Amino acid sequence: MTPWRIGLVYNLKHNMAAAPGAPPDALAEYDSEETIGGLAGALQSGGHEVVRIEADRAFYDNVRRAQVDICFNIAEGLGGDAREAHVPAILEMLGIPYTGSKVLAQAISLDKAMTKRIWRDAGLPTAPFQVMVHGDEPLDTRLRFPLFAKPLREGSGMGIAGSSVLPDEAALRERVRWLIGAYRQPALVEEYLPGREFTVGLIGNTLAPGEPRPGPRYDARGFHVLPILEIDLAPIAEAGGIYDSHVKSDLPLAANYQCPAPLPPEMTAAIQGLAVDAFEAIGALDVSRVDVRLGRDGRPALIEINTLPGVNPTYSDIVLAARAEKLPYQELILEVLNLAAARSGLLSERS
Repeated sequence: MTPWRIGLVYNLKHNMAAAPGAPPDALAEYDSEETIGGLAGALQSGGHEVVRIEADRAFYDNVRRAQVDICFNIAEGLGGDAREAHVPAILEMLGIPYTGSKVLAQAISLDKAMTKRIWRDAGLPTAPFQVMVHGDEPLDTRLRFPLFAKPLREGSGMGIAGSSVLPDEAALRERVRWLIGAYRQPALVEEYLPGREFTVGLIGNTLAPGEPRPGPRYDARGFHVLPILEIDLAPIAEAGGIYDSHVKSDLPLAANYQCPAPLPPEMTAAIQGLAVDAFEAIGALDVSRVDVRLGRDGRPALIEINTLPGVNPTYSDIVLAARAEKLPYQELILEVLNLAAARSGLLSERS
């Protein structure tokens, strides 16, 4: 196969500035030099040329000048209620292929309530919820305490802590008002799921009838689902059982990650199938990570989907899951690249 010129598109954390008065985890979503270097090395291991392109306000001009064949996109965007859709929208306009979900799915997945509405309408299990814009809205009488509150449009555990579990309405009002003020966006309030927490990484795309699988590791639907990763926070007393931004950013290897998660085969199949259903319901593409918790009834429920999952070569969840099945980091990244290239027709043109 002829090598490609690949634009590696990202937002580096050290190039971002938090707004005055922003919370300590305001930049948790953005990437490190270690991640960008690991990705560049993985792409180069496939024989490709890599051009690094920061997704800043000069991105439109810079990506046009770069004359790349395809972009590997992990950019979080600079701001707004659909920031993760910025780069896909620009690349769509310029006709440049790219990895990962398209504009609409990226916008949907960042908005946790919109995602949950789609899942609910598709008949997929997710905790009952309510969006609060001001903090003084009447509480939906169908919601039962304890509740859980977090920012509507953030990831990487931002705005999540032990105090996110709310035993009564007084605690709810205090937490929600703080979230709205600190993160400058609505808050999502949902019933707290008290059971075990899992995350499921997957690569692939839904196959059309008669379409061949992209390779032997993919199933009949077109997906390869990685082993389920269970996140046991018992070793981190300060976390209080909550997978927050402090754990994810500052203590990424301190949790007890069990992969494959110790589950009965039927529960494993149910959770992995639920992850694929969640992916398909919002129209995601190529790669995602789906978070799941067990509810009061012991059944799995969807928490959220990350269509731009972290790919730090040392500690990101999807990388740990790939490592558990002996899928090398370089191979994981090249699989995502080739899935996107096949969708765009680039793979057949250059093979």
